[in-house]
Amino acid sequence: MKQFIKQCAALALVAVAAGAQAQSWPQRPVKVVVPYGAGSSPDILARVLNDRLSARLGQGFIVENRPGAGGNAGTDAVAKAAPDGYTVLLSVNAPLVYNTILYKNLPYDPFRDFAPVSLAARNPNVCAVSPAMGVDSVKGWLDALRRHPGKYNFASTGNGSISHLGVELIKIKTRSFAVHIPYASSGQAVTAMLQGDVHFACLPAVAIMPQVKSGKLKALAITSAERSPLLPDVPTLKESGLPDIQAAPWFAYVAPAATPPAIVQRLSAELDAVLKEPDVREKLKAAYFDPIGGTPESLGRFMREEQTRWRPVIERAGLKPD
Repeated sequence: MKQFIKQCAALALVAVAAGAQAQSWPQRPVKVVVPYGAGSSPDILARVLNDRLSARLGQGFIVENRPGAGGNAGTDAVAKAAPDGYTVLLSVNAPLVYNTILYKNLPYDPFRDFAPVSLAARNPNVCAVSPAMGVDSVKGWLDALRRHPGKYNFASTGNGSISHLGVELIKIKTRSFAVHIPYASSGQAVTAMLQGDVHFACLPAVAIMPQVKSGKLKALAITSAERSPLLPDVPTLKESGLPDIQAAPWFAYVAPAATPPAIVQRLSAELDAVLKEPDVREKLKAAYFDPIGGTPESLGRFMREEQTRWRPVIERAGLKPD
């Protein structure tokens, strides 16, 4: 009995210490690594949320852009960072799930090397074309690809990204062909379209829509299952005759695996609170983000579900990084 009481007392002290650690965190600036370039969707999201996190927690939350290798470079750096709560990752579908299927020798395992924090947001991908293609509908776009295999190329935010995989699935479903040209960020991909270096892309709305509104690009469809309330006038691919294509980006925070659970829970709760603030939601809406939030546990389940959902699709399609 005495031993049991001692064990309970020890556990209570550990719990108190963990709680105190979480309450005192952060005591210096927190680095938020984005494994894509400046101007990319996760970069934009991070900067909106960092402002409010900094104000709430009294320490700076600072973006560090580390693009390269389809998001793997920055992601691997965080996997190997000190697990002290002062380095976290804001990333997207590919480095956190899809690359586990696409790459044989991934230098990290997102399910082993990270502690899930929060599913922050979703953002519809918009398939858009440059005026050089001379098409104004999904049918015209796909007809052009089928009639002239190899004539047209498309941009993505990297090998294995959702902007890459989505188009590859479209090509397979429609028996069409186009050349893939990866870029380090959605901003660079859009610039390539405007310069005439590529003909089309399915990229996050935040990157595409300003150029669509200015008349420089033509939006044809979104890749989500249903029309987005943020883009009510843009049809889905399903409405355009492609029912089996659903490829929308999502954004999540994770931390190195051994980060103290109390700090992970604290950051998750703070993010959840920030994502519910009306002014933050308005800023995110203006950038075409749908804020989500949630617990570390729910993000962990979601990532496993995404891996289960996409593995047979990617393997059946034979998709590989370029």
